[in-house]
Amino acid sequence: MRRRDLLRKIRQEAKACGKEVTESEGGAHTKVTVGSTSVIVPRHREINIETARAIMRDLDEEFGKGWSRL
Repeated sequence: MRRRDLLRKIRQEAKACGKEVTESEGGAHTKVTVGSTSVIVPRHREINIETARAIMRDLDEEFGKGWSRL
């Protein structure tokens, strides 16, 4: 999955749920915080599909179950 598509999906879902998204850049990763949940997104053009699913599972608490289908 492309990194930009994953970040776009997170931003769109947060907007739909009325949650704020903050991003801070690190050396090789981006820390994305939605509500009280933080996830680390690698800064690679392509992200392994399993890694993308794990990131989305971590955000299930904020967005509700079932949002993370690819």
